[in-house]
Amino acid sequence: MAKWAPYVANTRGIAVSVEPTYLEARSSPESSQYFWAYRVIIENQGPETVHLLSRHWMISNARGELTEVKGPGVVGEQPVLKPGESFEYTSGVPLDTPSGMMGGAYQMESESGEHFDIEIPTFSLDRPNQGAFLN
Repeated sequence: MAKWAPYVANTRGIAVSVEPTYLEARSSPESSQYFWAYRVIIENQGPETVHLLSRHWMISNARGELTEVKGPGVVGEQPVLKPGESFEYTSGVPLDTPSGMMGGAYQMESESGEHFDIEIPTFSLDRPNQGAFLN
């Protein structure tokens, strides 16, 4: 399992690790625009080959306003992971508050055609030096 990530979930032998980073250069607090990058590693630690079909994110800002993002694949790809393989990508998320949370699930398909969801761990989006907000 990845050691660098503060947020990890494991479903059916598939580990999802997430590390968010606040991007000060892309943010504009005076305009209530805050931006984070997040790095994801999906590791197939199980015995079967799996195919990532789609994503479902739940994103909330500091006011508790929820945004759902659904769609095929991740960063334009639908990776197939054999046992022992991993897939890494980086994406980003804007918020109109200096903190928030996000998490969700990936829909996977096994070699036998079974569809199942794996957890994306819920992670905190906090602007540095702001103090933590409970969402």
